[in-house]
Formats: sequence, structure tokens, C-alpha cells
Amino acid sequence: MADEKRIGVGFGVIIVRNGKVLLGKRHEDPAKASSMLNGAGKWTMPGGKLHFGESFEEGAKRETMEETGIRLNDAEVICVNNDIVEAAHFVTIGLYSKDFDNEAKVMEPDEITEWKWFKLDELPSPLYFPSAKVLENYKKGKFYIKV
Repeated sequence: MADEKRIGVGFGVIIVRNGKVLLGKRHEDPAKASSMLNGAGKWTMPGGKLHFGESFEEGAKRETMEETGIRLNDAEVICVNNDIVEAAHFVTIGLYSKDFDNEAKVMEPDEITEWKWFKLDELPSPLYFPSAKVLENYKKGKFYIKV
């Protein structure tokens, strides 16, 4: 039973300012990129893993502050996705916020090397696939997109 694979719960936060979304560049070194879903060198939204006993909104606020220094005043659950690779399976909760304080800065340089704002129709490449899926849900106004 000890080798049984488990499903994790993570989340990504779409933070919008002046029609642009905030994305961070994950470290090129896979050991530093801190991702079981193959995120090294890819652009991602703020997010992380849900802690035991934490609401989705609390987790989004905590991770966004830890990663960017931005304080979310509000965050709303907008979607859910099923993200699977050979070695990991996560349920990803997408959240949205346009109500926040502070400017984005690199708080964890060993994981994220920079934060930038992008227009929704001019997103960078490559995108971290869980973030790409949350952004697709947002653009299509869908809570869940069957794969």
C-alpha cells in the first residue's frame, strides 16, 4: 500500500491588471523549478499545493504572497482541471483575482526567475500546461473542459 500513487490538489491564480495576466518564468533547472508536472523553464501563474485544512482562497492568497509579494484581497474559484503526467496526478483549481495590493517581485528566485504581465492574446511560450488549461477555461468561460 505504501507505493500506491496519490492524487494531489493544486491551484493556479489568474491575476488581472489592465487586461493583462501575471505569469512567472519557472527556473530552467528541473530540481529548482519545484514541479512534479514538468514545469522547468515554462511560464506559470502564481499557485501551488493546497495545505491540509486550507480553503482554496486561503491557499491562493498564501501562495501568491509567498511567490510574488502580492496581497490578494479577494479570489474566486473559476474552474477545475484534471492534470496528469506519468509520474503525477493533480486536480488543479483555477482562481481569479483583480483585487490585490503590491507589485509583483521575485520572492523565490530558486523557483521563479521573473514575473511579467501579458495580454491574454499574447501569452508567452512555453506555458506550464496546468496554467495553460486554467487560462483556456477562463478565456472560454468554462468551469471544466473535458479532455
